[in-house]
Order: sequence, then structure tokens, then C-alpha cells
Amino acid sequence: MDIVRIEFLLRLFATLLLVLTACLVGFDSQTKVVFLTIHIKANYKYLDALSVLVWIDAAAASYNVLQLLRCLFITTSKGDIKQFSHKNYWFFFLLDQAVVYIVFAVNSAAIEASVIALIGIKSLQWMKICNRFTRFCIQVGAALILGYLAVVILFLISSISAFQLFRLYSPKHFLKLKTKLIDDPYIVHQNVLQNDLQNN
Repeated sequence: MDIVRIEFLLRLFATLLLVLTACLVGFDSQTKVVFLTIHIKANYKYLDALSVLVWIDAAAASYNVLQLLRCLFITTSKGDIKQFSHKNYWFFFLLDQAVVYIVFAVNSAAIEASVIALIGIKSLQWMKICNRFTRFCIQVGAALILGYLAVVILFLISSISAFQLFRLYSPKHFLKLKTKLIDDPYIVHQNVLQNDLQNN
């Protein structure tokens, strides 16, 4: 199994986890009667960290869907369409790094806000709410676990992206491209492309 297919499978799994996380938090709500006829509904909109989590996970899933299409295009195409320049690999590498860090940061912020909702802070008179909205909190907790699993997979994807980029460079010279990129089935050296254009 080549590296593009491994990347495709990891991106597919990460996309599913991100969508599942966003849906579990976004569609989670629970209504309780607090006093006689007073109803209180708990949902993700009351915690800003959970709102950001839903939107960021949806955006990260959309980005991974676009990358899935790129992987699918690479595996199904023939000839020179498979080949990318090193600039494209830099672009993919930087985007993958940004996605991992942002999703990790959002999940960490959501965990922090959820812990406050779970245990409360007496000194600030913040009440714990998970003793009243148990199902809501359990579902958010499960979503956050899935979110961290998605972060681990995104880290693996980012490592593959780094490997695909830095294997193009010489191990002996700092940021100097290898001279024989033609051996790589996915990359053709820029001089070869320019010679083809000049011959036509």
C-alpha cells in the first residue's frame, strides 16, 4: 500500500471523527424542569468553547474532504497529473500543521470549559451543571474523546505530509532539492517540465 492510499484512509477516518464530534456536540441538548414550570435547556451555545469546537471541527472536516479529493485524484490519474512541485507540498504541509494545532487547541479549550461545568468553582460561585444535565455532559464528554482521537490521526497525517515534503530535499545540504527527483513517481523536477514545454 503506497503512502497516498495510507494518507487517504487516515484522512477519511479523521473526517469521520471530526464530523461525529461536531454532530455529537452540535445536536446535544437536554431540558430539565428547575422550579415548577421553569424549564432550562442545556446546549452547546451556552459554552463558547463548545460553539467554537463545532465550527472548527466542521471546518477541519471540510478541509480534509478537499484533501481526500486530492488523494483520490492522485491515485486515479495517470501520467504527469500525479506530479506536484515542491511548493505544493509546502502548502499542504503548512495547512496540515495548522489544522492539527487548531483542532488540538479547540479541544483543549472545550475540555477546560467542560471541567468547570462538571465540578464548578465555588470561589467564583460557578455552579456545576453536570449533576443536573447528566446525559448532556456524557455526550459532550464522548465527543471530546473522539475529538482527541481525531487530533492523533491528524498528527499522523501531518507526519506523512512532512515526510512527503522533506524527502524532496537533500540530506547533506540545507533546503536544497535533490537532483534526481525523477525517480519519485509523484514528482518531476522543474527542469524536465521546462524541457518538455520548450520541445513542444
